[in-house]
Amino acid sequence: MNPPIGRLPDRWLSLAVTVVGAVAFLVLAALLVPWQWVPGGHYVHVRADQVFTAHQIAQGQRYSSAQRHLGWAAYAVSCLVALVLGLTPWGAGLLRRLGGRWWWKVAVGSAIVLAIGAAATLPFEWLSYQRAVAAGLSRQPASGWWHDQGVSFGVGWVPTAILLLVLVGVARRAPRSWPVWVAAATAVLGALASYVYPVVVEPLFNHFTPMGPSQLRSQIMDLAHKEHVHISDVLVADASRRTTTLNAYVTGFGNTRRVVVYDNLLREAPRGEILVVVAHELGHARHEDVVLGTVLGVAGGVAGIGLLGMVLSSERLLRRSRTGGADDPTVVPLVLALAVVATFLVSPVENTISRAIEARADRASLAATDDYRDFIAMQRRLAVSSKSDPTPPLWGQLWFGTHPTTLQRVGIAEALEHRAH
Repeated sequence: MNPPIGRLPDRWLSLAVTVVGAVAFLVLAALLVPWQWVPGGHYVHVRADQVFTAHQIAQGQRYSSAQRHLGWAAYAVSCLVALVLGLTPWGAGLLRRLGGRWWWKVAVGSAIVLAIGAAATLPFEWLSYQRAVAAGLSRQPASGWWHDQGVSFGVGWVPTAILLLVLVGVARRAPRSWPVWVAAATAVLGALASYVYPVVVEPLFNHFTPMGPSQLRSQIMDLAHKEHVHISDVLVADASRRTTTLNAYVTGFGNTRRVVVYDNLLREAPRGEILVVVAHELGHARHEDVVLGTVLGVAGGVAGIGLLGMVLSSERLLRRSRTGGADDPTVVPLVLALAVVATFLVSPVENTISRAIEARADRASLAATDDYRDFIAMQRRLAVSSKSDPTPPLWGQLWFGTHPTTLQRVGIAEALEHRAH
């Protein structure tokens, strides 16, 4: 039996929220995203055999292909589980069995739905982890891996539950106009998350210690000064206890901004290569890329809430999923299913923007260091150490690639070097 459907959101109001968010996103993206990877030109097309040996190419393709297919399979299964629970009566029926107040049903129900999806993908994640260990790319014991899985689940569930609580709670108070208020709340929460993440989430996965006085630390501080980025400290993360990945990043805002360097990067890479990695991350800070990503995410989130209001005004869909609407806690599986669909559809746009921003950070690194050879050597080292595929499938790169490929990044460096000399 279908539950009674409550008052539906105003479609025209939802449409207005969608248009405002979409227009804001398009204008901001057009004005602020550095679309040209090599301004005024193009990157040099580089062949894989110009950078890697035949053995390295074959090894990267073999390892990455298997990991990629495991990742795609996990993603497909998670999408399927979400759609089955959200677009059929099963998910709503599951939440209907929960007792307690509406907020309890939303919080616990979202955890249950997410846990079902996580359990369904766990075999693929486990196989991927085992292959990384066998390939020497992970040093993490199984106990540490399980711990990280639990922490990652909590990190994903908490913001999801908060957003759903806001959605259902506001819809119960303002059933017709909730898209406006939820969109505003989403904007505030999205901005807040960018500030909270470095302080709350990062320490859950790594431990940080200040880098002692050294020539490298002085060079990093000099690079920051050269790129007009204020940093309060240089920290070393104990990443080697879990991965062989070489990395560094800049975290925090204002007076709390810090450079974080992985300990294995310090041990395994020459100083020149370390500095080009750090300069890349300082380039992100110089151009306020976290702020840019946050602003674009907020605009996209506003548009998404408007679309959600339009979709949840469909009585046919609500009856199909056996939920009473946005003010009904049983709407949780449906909202999560719609979020999965939206995420899949916007991924090419999101990652195209991400690749453009990463290309700009590469240019910033080259401009700050004027070290084209170490930049190219570092790209090669990163690819070899992670056994990455130098020529990933085009559609996979379009949909899931957050960075330019190794060959594209080498091509950017060569184009800029030719221009400089």
